[in-house]
Amino acid sequence: MISNKNIVITGASSGIGKAILEMLAVKENNNRIIAASRSIAKLSGFEENVILFPCDLSTQEGVDALFAKASELFEKIDIFICNAGAPYYERYDYEDWERIERIFRLNTFSHMYSYSKYLNHLNGREGQLVYTISAMGEMALPGYALYASTKFAMKGFQQAIRVESPKNLRITCVYPVATKTNFFEVGGAGHKVEQPFPVQTAEEVAKAAVRGIERGKKQVYPCPIYLPSRFLMSILPPVRNFYLRTQEKMLLRFIERKKNENQQTKNQ
Repeated sequence: MISNKNIVITGASSGIGKAILEMLAVKENNNRIIAASRSIAKLSGFEENVILFPCDLSTQEGVDALFAKASELFEKIDIFICNAGAPYYERYDYEDWERIERIFRLNTFSHMYSYSKYLNHLNGREGQLVYTISAMGEMALPGYALYASTKFAMKGFQQAIRVESPKNLRITCVYPVATKTNFFEVGGAGHKVEQPFPVQTAEEVAKAAVRGIERGKKQVYPCPIYLPSRFLMSILPPVRNFYLRTQEKMLLRFIERKKNENQQTKNQ
């Protein structure tokens, strides 16, 4: 188990980030943790070894403030977990520059900038950077065009920095499949979203992630059927096409359901 470490976790107020926080915050492990998120104030019940830090990680100012706080409290950040992120579920058929920029700022720009900040913070000392990417960083699904784009960008970024980065920095990337969070209840602009198959709980992802961090693994795939499925789809394109068609039908059902629910609300 990871113990006696100074740890920063972003996106720690819900989902995978919260599950990782709960695992690492057990007092007997003697970790000191800064848990960061815009809505971090809603968390409670943690011991004094957990510092709740509210900040907007989609901005340079928010990331700078987080590193300043960590440098104030810790001699060194042993593990920095970049987990903050948010999806959209929608048909991408609109013109909205700011909406595109918003998701990239949180899911991509923030994590890229944190890499440079962390390198400078370490200044040659050993550390571990952890990225929660997504299985959708390897295979995009209908309804997630922008979300998958942010994750594909992170997949490419980590490939390059693995070659560039100094030997004192270890990089672990986690690729969860769809994870049971409140996004699927109200994530589609307030409308319920069907979960793509397969689905894991945040706790299952957290256990795999923490195990991978502890062992210094380069890649962590929490879902046991993901890699065999990816291989099967690569050698049997009809299987991949069938799966994508099922996801497209889910999107069409969502669009119809959203249209009907909006109309009902308008008529009330």
